[in-house]
Amino acid sequence: MEGVGRRELISRAAFASSEGMEAAYQSGAILEGRVTLCDSSLTLHVDCGCMKGIIKREDAVYSEGGESVKDIAIISRVGKTVCFKVIGFVKDRYGERRALLSRRLAQEECLNERLMRLRAGDVIEARITHLEHFGAFCDIGCGIVSMIPIDCISVSRISHPSDRFTVGDRIRAVVAGHTDDGKGRKVCLSHKELLGTWEENAACFESGQTVSGIVRSVEPYGIFVELSPNLAGLADLRPRVRIGDVAAVYIKSILPERMKIKLVIVDTYPNEGKRLKPVYYVPESVTHLEQWVYSPPSCPRYSGRCFGK
Repeated sequence: MEGVGRRELISRAAFASSEGMEAAYQSGAILEGRVTLCDSSLTLHVDCGCMKGIIKREDAVYSEGGESVKDIAIISRVGKTVCFKVIGFVKDRYGERRALLSRRLAQEECLNERLMRLRAGDVIEARITHLEHFGAFCDIGCGIVSMIPIDCISVSRISHPSDRFTVGDRIRAVVAGHTDDGKGRKVCLSHKELLGTWEENAACFESGQTVSGIVRSVEPYGIFVELSPNLAGLADLRPRVRIGDVAAVYIKSILPERMKIKLVIVDTYPNEGKRLKPVYYVPESVTHLEQWVYSPPSCPRYSGRCFGK
């Protein structure tokens, strides 16, 4: 997420002393700290180093359009790091100073000042929060969540987002656009455009090599074996091959003009945790894509995406 390292530094300075927390209050800085407790009134207690902080129920989650906030959205923050703004100070019944915090205001500012200004094609950082069969949910800033549909995770088809990600992974993603489902504005994400073109992935392999891959699909006409997250080859049918198996494959030929890699399966064995992690071909210095062309120039079949200006 943009500015994560800088936010950590600001938070560390603020948590060092009461004066630091006061300065964060005056400047309106967004800080982040870990929630240690949710009490019976659904108030979150946050470790702010020099003092304890509290986030009252009404300040725990930002919600557009007056949508009611479910209790689970609050209590599920316990043990996790959240972003917030300091909105004041109070003394508890023992006379100790406490910081009043608002996660809602931090999320609202992040959404309106940064996330809603993103354009299709912008490249951002995100953190995987949970996985469903239809896609991967990501924190794209201050706890605001977006989703990468499963068919946008990579060119090579996967059965479940867990084939590519684990919860907590920090990844890069590209903005596909914005939607409004009546419950609030959302940023839509994609991922495969950052994992290289067909040529870039195929350049890692040569005809005559024997390499390992993962079986992703068994079709009546052949077996697709994933060689990298954005590249799969096709092998002839072979009995007792299952989706998810690790396969040793001989590369018979690489055909850019047909965008195909022909494989021969040498052997297969059960997958004991092998997972092909994303490899980003777009440099970190690149923050926007105008278009992405996956197919090689020699291939008459176009495959890619135009994000526009």
